[in-house]
Amino acid sequence: MSLLVVGLSHRSAPVSVLERAALASEARGKLLQDAVSAEPVTEASVLSTCNRIELYADVDKFHAGVAELSNLLARHSGAGLEELTPYLYVHYEDRAVHHLFSVACGLDSMVVGEGQILGQIKDALAVAQELHTAGRLLNDLFQQALRVGKRAHSETGIDKAGQSLVTFGLEQLAAGRDVESWAHGKRALVIGAGSMSSLAATTLVRAGVGELAIANRTVERAERLVQLLTEPGGPGAATGLGARAVAMASVPQELALADIVVSCTGATGLVLAGEMVAAAREGNTAPLALLDLAMPRDIDAAAHRIEGVHLVDIESLADASADAPMAADVDKVRGIVSDEVAAFGAAQRAAHITPTVVALRTMAADVVSSEIARLDGRLPDLDDKQRAEITQTVRRVVDKLLHAPTVRVKQLASEPGGAGYADALRELFDLDPETVAAVSRADTRDARERA
Repeated sequence: MSLLVVGLSHRSAPVSVLERAALASEARGKLLQDAVSAEPVTEASVLSTCNRIELYADVDKFHAGVAELSNLLARHSGAGLEELTPYLYVHYEDRAVHHLFSVACGLDSMVVGEGQILGQIKDALAVAQELHTAGRLLNDLFQQALRVGKRAHSETGIDKAGQSLVTFGLEQLAAGRDVESWAHGKRALVIGAGSMSSLAATTLVRAGVGELAIANRTVERAERLVQLLTEPGGPGAATGLGARAVAMASVPQELALADIVVSCTGATGLVLAGEMVAAAREGNTAPLALLDLAMPRDIDAAAHRIEGVHLVDIESLADASADAPMAADVDKVRGIVSDEVAAFGAAQRAAHITPTVVALRTMAADVVSSEIARLDGRLPDLDDKQRAEITQTVRRVVDKLLHAPTVRVKQLASEPGGAGYADALRELFDLDPETVAAVSRADTRDARERA
């Protein structure tokens, strides 16, 4: 089995295509279930964010795997295969590992060094674990990616190379002014109560907004977010922030009162149509700053043509980030990624031979048991102590004969090009391939159960 990733992101596709290809939350689960039902796929996980959709899988055939994953992405998204194909990228085995580790470190983000991607990777793994579509390979891969990302942020200054998408978006709205001085005392509206919206609300509170309304389809979620922001120890407790949760039906009225609006929902259609924004601007001469972090977009692009409105969305953020300076620590992170990819590959190659070693030792134990049983027939007068001593001696001899070659073969298998050692071991000792496969299946089943 081999790791394969097929996907598209802000680096490979225009925002218009990413919008049409965006996966609704319910579609992700169906995508994963259909993936593991496909012939070349045994494990699957999907990483879907505002600027990337990637399907990771353990496949037994490369070309069939690429075709199947591409078709699955097209079938479960809003874009056809012909539209997606020019923008899809494919990474295989070590390149796929390198890609995910780079993503986890923020090297592939729209804003280099942003750390929110780690939470999104964690969520992707949690969904695959919940649906039992992640086995040993993807569990190991995603958990290691999280560790690599945390290592990059703790050992380097990659955080200084960029900010979160929320902070970057607010900086674009502030147009060169300090975000804190620009946002201080303003009235803000956050639409949505998910992870990105929560980050936006927290950032606005820390920037010093005077009032904050949070609108969400499920008002209870908005109320929980308000509570977290205003409870003792929360970012808004010390300032006496006026925060409230409102229903989505109240958005037009809240829009007319707001100075800053941040929207990031999972809606498939527009949340703020151009007409709604225009209506909110009637008789209002104060500037209105709109930040759309959703994919597909929440705010009608036509809103930027309304007088007094400044709209920043994913597309404009992508254009702005192209010229963002890269910190020197990016090179250090790239070195960390390369080292970790090599270490992960070695560990996976070593693990690949483990079922063969286990099968060999199982066969040896069976041979010992069979020979001891035959000895019992030939020497029926042996007492229990003599029989135990003979059995222990034979087992020690077999263990000593197998110890050096099995340790050495694991070392050799972990090196590049070491995949053939498992085949050689099976051939030399005439091991039953089904016995080896049974050990591998048990390992995969155990990994899923642990998840």
